[in-house]
Amino acid sequence: MTTYEQTKKVALAYSGGLDTSVIIPWLKENYGCEVVAVCGDIGQGGDELTGLEEKARKTGASEVYVEDMREEFVSQYLWKLVRSGGVYEHKYLLGTSIARPLLAKKQVEVALAHGCDALATAAPARATTRCGSNSPTKRWRRSCR
Repeated sequence: MTTYEQTKKVALAYSGGLDTSVIIPWLKENYGCEVVAVCGDIGQGGDELTGLEEKARKTGASEVYVEDMREEFVSQYLWKLVRSGGVYEHKYLLGTSIARPLLAKKQVEVALAHGCDALATAAPARATTRCGSNSPTKRWRRSCR
């Protein structure tokens, strides 16, 4: 198993927001590793993705992958959510939270394809526990060893 000190290349779940932009230079400074930013297009619209690759590179990402996940998201995740009537507290549709397992899956696929030896997210531990981002990465993490 890779320890933090041995980490050479990290696949970061990247959104372009403040947390994920700040963690890129932090990872490089604290672990001396390359950072691969992994983003997902689940249909949020071009404006939100515009400039994402440039921003990731400016903050220090060595590689950036914006994965087109729209078809898989709709057919394998969103449609099942709609059919099940998935709501939170009887009023909120489980919109982007349903995309987290797919985003984590793609993060692992990019990590394996590009020689990463670690995964990272800027989400606080309490948030990943609530939303389930860690569950998919635990499932596929054995492949990263």
